[in-house]
Order: sequence, then structure tokens, then C-alpha cells
Amino acid sequence: MAATQTAAARTWLDGAQSGRLISVMELSGCGTALVTPFRADGAIDESALHAQVNAQIDAGIDLLIVCGTTGEAATLTETEWLQAIAATIAAAAGRAIVFAGCTHNSTAAAVERVERLNRVPGLDGVLTANPYYNRPGQQGQYEHFRAIAEASELPVMLYNIPGRTGANLEPATVLRLADMPKIVGIKESSGNLVQITELLTLLPRSFKVFCGDDLLALPVLALGGAGLISVASNVIPGQMAELVRAALKNDWATARRINRTFYRLMQANFWEPSPAPVKAIMAILGMGNEAMRLPMVPVSTATRRRLEALCGELGLMVYSEAGKVDNLRMF
Repeated sequence: MAATQTAAARTWLDGAQSGRLISVMELSGCGTALVTPFRADGAIDESALHAQVNAQIDAGIDLLIVCGTTGEAATLTETEWLQAIAATIAAAAGRAIVFAGCTHNSTAAAVERVERLNRVPGLDGVLTANPYYNRPGQQGQYEHFRAIAEASELPVMLYNIPGRTGANLEPATVLRLADMPKIVGIKESSGNLVQITELLTLLPRSFKVFCGDDLLALPVLALGGAGLISVASNVIPGQMAELVRAALKNDWATARRINRTFYRLMQANFWEPSPAPVKAIMAILGMGNEAMRLPMVPVSTATRRRLEALCGELGLMVYSEAGKVDNLRMF
């Protein structure tokens, strides 16, 4: 069945007692899939998270995704999950839209989690990925996402990332789900441009398709995507925000220039399993540390050296005579 929801029908007061009017018309631009900073003792570093959120917003980021794949959500306890979400909302203070990751391979558990998020003040929406490991078919995924949407008082963004979950959400299924008023968009990380093109051709314009892969941002935006949810923007938020803004304004010369400049950095974020490389780059540039939760581990020494060389080549840092970072030049 073709999706028929209008933009007007996709506007409501959020369910988190904040009274903020949320419209999918606001859902466009550049978002960041935030890393979760940890202290040396393994606890979430809330002060670092606050600083990170402020830097993102100051640089022009429109949307913050907390506790997603890049945020190592799978390794957080439920208490830590809610802690990171609350800290991000507090730091954002209404200056950017905040969506929280809410994924589980048990539909009942996912519904229970979204019901918890309904009670989080100031949260703007939910990002939920394919059920992992179970590898459900299309009808199973449809029923899973429908149950989440029916339980949610907040806007829901689907997240298709078959490389992580083992399940692909096909365009025909997305089209069926798009008929549900609470489901407002999708983060598409399949890497399949034919599939993404089909989505953008079939779905109504009010349904927002976000590219979930920095390397494919330009083609997806050219096809009509609403924006990008970026990993690279953890390090270069201003540049990625400018790239997306330029593309959305049809200023392709600017968008291509930024893409050419930082394409190797986008690739480098996946030289080893993410988010290890982006955390390494942040540590190299004095923006954080490399602390991670098992089973994820920091990058190898060889990869770190490659990342240091790349950061130098891109002008992200300069070295003093002592061989240490002398200052950070973000441009």
C-alpha cells in the first residue's frame, strides 16, 4: 500500500512532557552519530559528553543521535543508556534535535525500552535498527517496527544497517511502514544506492531518508535525501554540516570540494571496526580518548600511525619540534 501521510499529519507534541512541537519538516541537515566517551575507570564521562555536544551544536550540527552504533550502545547497561541520553539532552538544551537509539532483537524488549523513552523529558525521537542476529524476514521486521511505533509517543526513525544486523529492510516494507504516522523517516546504511534510489522514488517527500554512510552522502543527497547522519562529524562537525547544507542548496561545487578534501578521513573511520578509528582520531586531535568497551578495542599501533599521518596531511593538526601536537587547526 502506498504511503499517504502528509507532512501536516506528521506533526505532534512530543510525549516527553516538554511541550515541544516536533515536525518532520525540521528533520533535515547534518546529524552526528555521537561516540560515547568513557573515563579511565570505564564509566561514562558526562563532562566530556557535554563538551562534545556543545562543540557539535556550535559547529552547526542539526541532529544528535545518542546511543547508536557509534555510541557503543550494545555495551551499555540500561542505566548507562538512560544516563547518556539524559546528559545529551541536558547539554543540547533545545538547541538541536536529539534522537536516542533504541534497538533490541526481542520485540517485547524493544517495546519496553521505547516505553521508557516516552518518559524522558526533552527527547525528540527514537532511532531503531533491524532486529540483529535473528535475521527476520520482511513480515517479521514489519511487525517488529509496527509494535515499536504503536508503543512510541515520540517520532520513530527506522535504521537499516544490514551489515551489522544481518537483516535488510527492503523498500516495499519501508513503504508499508511509512503509512504509520509515528514513523517519520529512515537512516539508510545498506550501502546499496539502487535500493536507496528506489526508496527516494517511491516514498512521499514528507518521509525523510537520511544517508547513514559518509562516503555516500553526495549521491544520496543528489537523489533527494533529507540529510546525513555522520560518523566523520564527530571530528569535523562544521565541515560535514557545511557539506550537507551546500548540497541541500544545490551548491554542488562547495559540497564536492569538502567531500574531496575529507573523503580519505571518511574512509579512515572504517579502517578497523567502528568506532575505534574515530575515537583514535579524536584522541590524536585532543578531542577525547580511545577508551572503549569490550568486545571493541582501540585500533592497532599501525593503524594509529596511519591516522596520525592522515590528520597531518589534512591540516587538522601541526606538530611542535618536540613531536607533540602543538595546536589543533579545525577549518
